[in-house]
Amino acid sequence: MRVSSQGVTVVALLADPDAPTEIAQRMARTLPTRLADKSGQGRRFDVEVVSEPFTSGTEDPPTLMRRIMDRASAENWDIVVALTDLPLQSDGRKLVVNLSYEHGLALLSLPSLGGLRLQTRARRAVEEAVLGLAGPQATGGPPQGEPLLGPFAGRLTPVHPGPVGEETADLRYVVSGPRGYLRVLVGMVRANRPWRLVPGLSKALAAALATGAIATLDSTTWSLAESLSAPRLVIAMVGSVGLMIGWLIVDGELWHRPAEGSPEARQRARLYNASTVMTVGIGVLVCYGGLMVINLVWALFILNDRVFASATRTPLHAAEYLTLSWFVASVATVGGALGSGLESDEAIRAAAYSKREQERRHTLQDDPGDQPSK
Repeated sequence: MRVSSQGVTVVALLADPDAPTEIAQRMARTLPTRLADKSGQGRRFDVEVVSEPFTSGTEDPPTLMRRIMDRASAENWDIVVALTDLPLQSDGRKLVVNLSYEHGLALLSLPSLGGLRLQTRARRAVEEAVLGLAGPQATGGPPQGEPLLGPFAGRLTPVHPGPVGEETADLRYVVSGPRGYLRVLVGMVRANRPWRLVPGLSKALAAALATGAIATLDSTTWSLAESLSAPRLVIAMVGSVGLMIGWLIVDGELWHRPAEGSPEARQRARLYNASTVMTVGIGVLVCYGGLMVINLVWALFILNDRVFASATRTPLHAAEYLTLSWFVASVATVGGALGSGLESDEAIRAAAYSKREQERRHTLQDDPGDQPSK
């Protein structure tokens, strides 16, 4: 690692576009002060954020470390911490962080930090990495005392040191086992930001609202809602939500198919597809809940208890309002699934890692001068 001759350690946060860049930009506001306070000895840090798709075309950690190394050699950076939202894998384990003390480099996979308090966990991981790389042990390899990223490698987390088999890294932390897989999967869903799917489905929601408004006025719908038992209403809800999820994935071509038949490629495809289903599912469930509330308000405003009772032979009470709104939400969701065919692929592209990877490749093709070396 180069040591700044001016007493200022220059730290570059090299971040993939989208969520990693946003996380890096937020932490960069307070990172210099926090690093200076923790390092002591009057040391100063200058933090800059560089947003570029350095992971495009590969998910191999040694290749990415070499890319980061080549990128850093062309700049006046003392330490480089690269952040990506890709779930990286090394020796069958999910990678948390790769560190090279010799070159002052760190590669951090954000999904391995989990889905809760991601900003705080990412900031702590970056702080630990920078302070470790800038410490007195940086020129002599990994520290021999307390391990790096101690807060994440405790007894209650699946993070632990991993084997280092190549010259691009001196120290590595990984997650493994079912808990580690679940942690990465939740982290991927968090990186997908499923709440962005809801406004992206505006046309589908408009179709669902129109379907629900009409269905609420239909006496046949009233009779069906009153005749259905709770288990059947649950089945109707699950079926309509499943149809919506399936249609969005098929219509948006979000299902990831491995380009090769290796076990790692198949495992990565399963992880990608699981995160896509969960992301789209959360977005659809939020829409479903919104439809129930809107249908309930509409029913309270428009229905007449005498007309309802004459058609269904059941008084219109709170239970009838809720049952009708629940059933109409399922009917409206099916209508919304048909309306989702009007959406552009861009409206739901954030739900799939493969789509974001394609966009990053297109970005590099449009600007070949910024393409990272292989």
